[in-house]
Order: sequence, then structure tokens, then C-alpha cells
Amino acid sequence: MNISIDFAPAQSQNYTVFIDALERLTLRGKVAIVTNPKVAGLHLASLLARIDADEVYVITVPDGESHKTLQNVEMILENLFMHRFDRNATLIAFGGGVVGDMTGFAAAIFQRGIRFIQIPTTLLSQVDASVGGKTGVNNRFGKNLIGAFHQPSAVYCQSEFLATLPAREFGAGVAEIVKMAVTFDADFVAYLENHPLSTPSHLREAIARSIAIKARVVAEDEKEAGVRAVLNYGHTFGHVIENETGYTAFLHGEAVAIGMRMANALAQKLGYLTQTECARIEKLLEQYGLLFRYPVQNPERFYNAFFLDKKSLNATITFIVPKSIGGYAIVKDAPKETVLEVLREFDR
Repeated sequence: MNISIDFAPAQSQNYTVFIDALERLTLRGKVAIVTNPKVAGLHLASLLARIDADEVYVITVPDGESHKTLQNVEMILENLFMHRFDRNATLIAFGGGVVGDMTGFAAAIFQRGIRFIQIPTTLLSQVDASVGGKTGVNNRFGKNLIGAFHQPSAVYCQSEFLATLPAREFGAGVAEIVKMAVTFDADFVAYLENHPLSTPSHLREAIARSIAIKARVVAEDEKEAGVRAVLNYGHTFGHVIENETGYTAFLHGEAVAIGMRMANALAQKLGYLTQTECARIEKLLEQYGLLFRYPVQNPERFYNAFFLDKKSLNATITFIVPKSIGGYAIVKDAPKETVLEVLREFDR
């Protein structure tokens, strides 16, 4: 199954997301595979056997969100310079969202931009992070505050790589699937409620539907000037949680799941979501072990952290909340006290 991402003329070059179609990669120029020790140990030999290129190098970066830094991007670039890479070279991101973000950013800035291919090995990166061209790193002020839009040349999503995924990583990916279903497709929500993703055929269908949603949104709004911002449902709250905990307490998808629950509480207070609809989303998250407790110790400090988010413009915080099931609202005028009420409710 293939899903095309077709941009408007004068935007980025179109590309295809291939699902279970990675047989042979023939590439011109030098190739560098960027991966982490865990993925390399499990799957690197399998990937190397499928690549046909004159020179192939492997660059290993540390595993984990806390390592998504400028220092590690610099390390990738140093390797490219040492091996005399040029503009005809290709980078391959072989790992989860952290590897994909750093590899894409390195590709965006090496000699002002070279090709890169995404081969995501986690559920989260297959359904979300690998598609759309967002690249970057974190710093002490927040998540993904340094980066660039740089679209991949192709994305290959292979279900074989998910077979070794730990349960927590799987659940983190499900959070991103739920995110897209709740805000864009009520029928997809019903599908998830009635088709356990532990069944391979159900999972494959959910991956394809998630990618199709993201492909449509990204093609319409590549640089997040409008509808693409809706994909940040749960992220405005979730990014603060990640930063407050030093990116060590929760996986990204787990923090997003908490953020979705906070966004749902805000949506209910603003009249966009009923209590019954909130409970329905909570039940779906619970089904995949995504009901985490996060006590907000200092609601005022948490609120002020929103202003460091990329989506906050002109001292205005943008919240993405569900509008019923299958719809969304982009809220720019949420009263501060209402938001603080939500945060206080999570302080117990």
C-alpha cells in the first residue's frame, strides 16, 4: 500500500509513503544510515542487505529524547564531513522520532540541504513523526524549538520492525493514532474502539488511515499556517510535561496522552466537548494503558511555560481541542483562569 503526499505547485517535492514495500533501495552517491544502538542491534543487518550504493556508512546516536540535541546533530555532520559527503549524498533515518528529527535536521542544514529517507521503526514515528518534514532538536527552553521544515524523499513503514517494539513504545504510538482519529475522523474512532490493534490486520489498517490523514493535512498546510496545527492536539500541554520532567519520565506519546486529557478537560469547560465524549476518549486511552497521572505542582509556572512553545504567537497561546468526536477547534482566546482550573484539577 502506498500513500502519496502531493504538495501544491511551488511547494516541496511530492513523495510517497510505502507500507510494507521495502525490498531494495538503489541510491546514487554516498549513503549514511543514522540509527541508535538498540535499533542497530535488532535490524541494521536486515536493512544493509537491501541497500545498493557505492559507499554506505553507519552513524550511531544515543537513544532517547534527552539526546535530541544540537551536539548530536553536530556529531552527525562531523561524520559527513570526515567521509567527504556532498550534495549528491543521502541520509537514511533508521529509528524512531528522535533519530528521524535529528537526521532530517542534519540533512536540512548540510550544504544547505541534501536528500534523506525515513525508515521509521516505532509505531509513533510510522504514523506521525516520519511524515511531514518537521525536523529539529530540543534545548533547555523546550521541545523542537530549533529546527527546519525539510521533507524526506520517501518514507518506508515496515511492520516487521514493530515486532520487537516494547509495550510502552507501542502505546506511545497508539496515542498519536488516537490524536488523529479524535480530531479528524469519527468513523476511525469507532474503528479503534471495536478493532484491537493487537491484531496485525487491524494495526496495519490503523497505520494506513493515520498516515492518510496526516498526508492530507500536510499537503494542504506544509508549514503549519492553518489546519496542520490541529495535529498538535495534546502537544501544547504534553511538551510542557516533557520539559518539566527532563524528557525522562514519559515517552513522547505518553506525554501527549496526558496532554490530550488536559485538552479534553479544557474543551469541556469551553463547551466543545460533552462529558460523555470526554469519557469515550478516556476509555479508548485506557484500553491501551495511556491513563497516566501527572500532578501539576505549580499551575502558574506550567501556564507560563506555554509561551515558549512554537505555537504561541504575539503572547497568545493556541490550544487545539476536540469539537465533539471527529472535529476540532483552534482556540486562541481561552481565559487564563479556565486553563489554570484545568491544571489545578490535575494537581491531585
